[in-house]
Amino acid sequence: MALSAADLQRRHDAEGAPDPFPPIADSAAPEARPKPAAAEELDTGSHSAFPSLAPSAPTTKPAPKSAWGASGGPRIKPVIAKTPVYTDSFTLSTMELSTTRDGKPMTLGEVMKQVMAKYKVKLEASQNQKTRQTTFHIKAESQKELEKAKRSLLALLSPDITLTIDAPVSTLGTIVGPKGATLKQIRDQTGVRVDVPRKESNGTANGHTTTVDEEEEEPTVPVTLTGPQPLAYEARDLLKQIIASKTSKATQRVRDIPDHVLPFVIARKAQFEAAAQGGDLKLFLNQAGREITVSGDREAVVRVVDAIKSFIEDSKSSLKNLKTSLPKRQHRLLVGKAAQDIMAESKCAVVVADHDDPSDEVIVWGQPADLPAGLTAVMAQANSKYIHEFPLPGPIATSRQILTYMIRTQYPKTLTTANPGVSVFTPSAAAAEKAPALNIDIVGDKSDVDAVVRQVSELIGKLFGATQELTVDWLIHRVIMGKNAKKLKQFHDVNNVSVYFPPESAESSSVLLVYDPLSSSYSPSPDEKSRNLDEVVKELSKLAKDAADVKSETIEVDGRWHEAIIGEGGTTLNAIIGEDKTLSIKFGKDSGDNANENTILVRGASADVTRATKEILRIVENAKNDEIINSYSTEFDIDREYVGRVVGAMGAGINKLRDQLGVRVDVSDEVDEKEKDNSKKKKGAHQKSKVKITGRKENVEEAQKRILAQVERLADETSEVLKIPNQYHSSLIGQSGKYVIRLEEKYGVKITFPRQTSDNGEGKTREQLKLDEVLVKGGRKGVASAKSELLEAVEFEKENNNVVKFTVPTRSVSRILGKGGAQINEIKDSTDAMIDVDKSSDDSAMTSITLRGTKGAITAAKTAILAIAEQVAEEITVTLSIENKYHRTLIGVGGQGLKDMVARCDGPTDSKALATLIRFPRQGEPSNEVRLRGEATIVNKLKAELEKTVADLRDRVVLAVEIPAASHRALIGHQGQHLKDLQRRTGAQVQFPGSRSYAQTGEAENASDFANTDSGDIVKVSGSRTACEKAIEDLKNSVKSAAPGAVTDTITVPLKYHHAISQNGQFFRNLRNYGVQVEQSVHPQKSALPDRPAANGDEPARIDEEESAPEVQWEVVEYYQDVEEGDSVWTLKARDQAGLERAQSAVRDAIEQAKRVSHVGFLTLPDRTMFPRIVGTKGANVARLRNETGADIQVSRENSTIIIIGAEADINAAKTSILRLASNNTRRR
Repeated sequence: MALSAADLQRRHDAEGAPDPFPPIADSAAPEARPKPAAAEELDTGSHSAFPSLAPSAPTTKPAPKSAWGASGGPRIKPVIAKTPVYTDSFTLSTMELSTTRDGKPMTLGEVMKQVMAKYKVKLEASQNQKTRQTTFHIKAESQKELEKAKRSLLALLSPDITLTIDAPVSTLGTIVGPKGATLKQIRDQTGVRVDVPRKESNGTANGHTTTVDEEEEEPTVPVTLTGPQPLAYEARDLLKQIIASKTSKATQRVRDIPDHVLPFVIARKAQFEAAAQGGDLKLFLNQAGREITVSGDREAVVRVVDAIKSFIEDSKSSLKNLKTSLPKRQHRLLVGKAAQDIMAESKCAVVVADHDDPSDEVIVWGQPADLPAGLTAVMAQANSKYIHEFPLPGPIATSRQILTYMIRTQYPKTLTTANPGVSVFTPSAAAAEKAPALNIDIVGDKSDVDAVVRQVSELIGKLFGATQELTVDWLIHRVIMGKNAKKLKQFHDVNNVSVYFPPESAESSSVLLVYDPLSSSYSPSPDEKSRNLDEVVKELSKLAKDAADVKSETIEVDGRWHEAIIGEGGTTLNAIIGEDKTLSIKFGKDSGDNANENTILVRGASADVTRATKEILRIVENAKNDEIINSYSTEFDIDREYVGRVVGAMGAGINKLRDQLGVRVDVSDEVDEKEKDNSKKKKGAHQKSKVKITGRKENVEEAQKRILAQVERLADETSEVLKIPNQYHSSLIGQSGKYVIRLEEKYGVKITFPRQTSDNGEGKTREQLKLDEVLVKGGRKGVASAKSELLEAVEFEKENNNVVKFTVPTRSVSRILGKGGAQINEIKDSTDAMIDVDKSSDDSAMTSITLRGTKGAITAAKTAILAIAEQVAEEITVTLSIENKYHRTLIGVGGQGLKDMVARCDGPTDSKALATLIRFPRQGEPSNEVRLRGEATIVNKLKAELEKTVADLRDRVVLAVEIPAASHRALIGHQGQHLKDLQRRTGAQVQFPGSRSYAQTGEAENASDFANTDSGDIVKVSGSRTACEKAIEDLKNSVKSAAPGAVTDTITVPLKYHHAISQNGQFFRNLRNYGVQVEQSVHPQKSALPDRPAANGDEPARIDEEESAPEVQWEVVEYYQDVEEGDSVWTLKARDQAGLERAQSAVRDAIEQAKRVSHVGFLTLPDRTMFPRIVGTKGANVARLRNETGADIQVSRENSTIIIIGAEADINAAKTSILRLASNNTRRR
């Protein structure tokens, strides 16, 4: 609570001190108040009962002036509502003032001025002569600045004291924290030096606790705190809280629980947890180690551990056992969950020997009365499932190979997944090495087990004779797998042989080769298996020989240098071995039977062994030299205020020097006794810290040079706060901070902008910044230059970063944005303005738009946007319902019908405006709704035109008429001139067979009248009924009468040549030009064109391989490989004998040509961009290539594959010509 001067004076009077400024209007003494009790310890947070003393000199005016502030006026002022944001008061009974740089003592006023200037706070002090105490009252704009100022003042005025706390060894890790974080936090918060004994003195590493048995008294180590008195007390309280929180918890272990007692202990978990009596507790079981860990509240842990130990002792004497023998395979049914079920059912535990132990003894433990039930439960569980022992065939070596294959391919898991309810167990690796014979146990219901047995038998039948082992030194396994991965895969692709290398940790040289029994390439022939295995053995042996020749070398190195060879965490040893790990380096007794503690065995590739031996000897020699060279050290002093910056966050600064220069840097605040005597007079901002650097002489000198240079830069460092409105901060920072980073690098400064606003209105940064403040910190020259450039940038932003907001109707936003944002982007590009359209809800009538940029850009953009909005306001929208089946007709080919209709209505010709004016549903949508939006006059005209056109379409009919195909060409005329005249004259549309829109015209009304008519003679006429009838009549009159003496003949054509001859119907159209019609007795049911062959299975793409560019693909297959057999009789009907003879000759020539067709080629190009050049104008290039090569060329419209049909030589020539055209096209681009 803030107090006025009068309040403080009244408190002062209440404690008996005379009032130095008696009231003017009323001389009565103020009412006495009870005196507060004195606190035993110093309470720095309480308010004092003394008036403040101004740090400045009192005024000399004749009238009485207040000594409470710098300004004059009445002694008692009216209370003003304006109070500081944060206030605090504390009292000091003794003070020790520091000295200045020139050795002169500082006054209290100078100390207060220094604090007020540094932390921007208001500070008042008042002294009580009777109690010899001084009270300080601080006012600040933020809590953080207030705390900083208070701590700084305490440090400058309080005497330094040293406190010692005895901390348990197990709490040191918590006190220090991860990488010293907790200790650093205490030091930063209080400014007190905290010294924790080093690791070698207490045997505890930072961040790790030492396990101490409960029965022993935990050792303690002294933790020393040195600093100003109140801050030292605060640091001590913080440490005590940490120690209390750590020692209130405990962890104990109950070890070596007997095997037969452990199941009973596990079953009583709930009773043991109840013994905690509500305390926080956790139980952890290590069943393999027969150990239970109890963690939680100390008292609860002690109670639970006592309960567990008591139960174990009672159980040892009370539990009895029954022994029986069961086949070893049934032991699998008495462990795990089965054992828990037996305990729950009979209150008895069952203990069986380890699976690798040959003993078949089963022991049932329990109370004597429960043992019969326990034995019954055990026997029932042991016989609950059928177990089949499947012996692996062959000599033991073959059995091990088959077992290895099953384990490496996870075959038991595959069987279990495919057969739920069945478990498959294989011998352990240790048992497989020792056992004379190997068995697989299959457990489950008998029917399921029998099914699995059949599957295993089938696999082993395939594996017999399909395995082989090859000895390859294990040190080169990694080299073979790394350098020959594709070759190993090729063994499987070509020889169907899989190669299984043993795990590297096993250090085994036996490599297993298996002729894969599960692949599609498997052959049951023993000769085939042997041949492929021998080939792979030969190739793999060659790879092993090429990989390396292995040798061993033993060197003797004094054991004390082994640590230098291994390095911290094995780093140096890993560097010697290398990434390929083709070396084995063993130390001491691990080197061999005859080795001593100084022996080092290096084994591996010959070249690598030689290299590693030299490297080891070099490291040893360097280590010996380092003992001499690294003994050099130097010490020097730096100002304590720079220590934090030199050391860096969590030691980053000195760690960098250590990593780069290989030196050790120690920083301490220790001073000798003489300096301690003078410390009281030389306190404050200029205390010194000692820096000691140890290492090689030249490296030590370089490190000292760097540290002193950094201190010199820090001494020159200054900071300046610039007032810059928050709205310009993002522009000054730039995208991803690129602008501000450029300034920092250019001038060597640190520029800090305020972040997200905190509750007290300040920027959320380490420095206390307001939202309109920017901090520039660095060298004086750099700060001045950066400040100048920042302010220039602000002026530029003020000129160019204008902001204008306005609203437009929401319904006009879509037009303003345009399709895919095209319209708004065009406005941005043309005006150079930034435009933001707010996302408003659909029910909002207006939408806000924000423009940023220069005044001219904003004006131009606003004008363009408002023009669009006004245009939308004058528009009307009309919706018509038009059946979906008429949409294609209305739109026309390429939209031409729609363009013509809009042009007739005086509408726009621009495609973008046209898309806005009229909108049909998208293709595939079942909607019948057509929307018109635009100027009212045009919309109304277009509506009337659409309604008229649709009415005509609704009256439209389709009629069929029989016109001989031979007359179609004459009726169509050159370039369709006769047909156009007919359609214009009658108003009907006429579609001849083969035209693009013939099938789209629809079914004719009178189609049933022409059911027996050749489809090639049916012509469709569409339009109004009157127009159709008139057109039909004109067509019939135009058809010439058939010659009275028509001639016919037959010719037999093999069905397999039909497609090659017909050329998709072109051949029959050519015959009609001779006046010849063709009737076929049988039509082929299959396509003669073979399918494109499936692509070979490529290797899967790897993400670490670059994607290869697409290439040209060429595949050739036989043309008549799967054709329809049989013949078809073609009847040729001609008007005259000459036409018949020409047709007969053409058919015979076509048959001969089809006989020469033997292959079809599929040419796939990377993309279709080359197709226009290949096809040529109206197919000219394709026609030329057909004539030159004699091959038929079909260019697909759907993909990038070209089909070439003909003799093999012809299709290859055509392919070459096509690729030449494609490459010419590529070079032109």
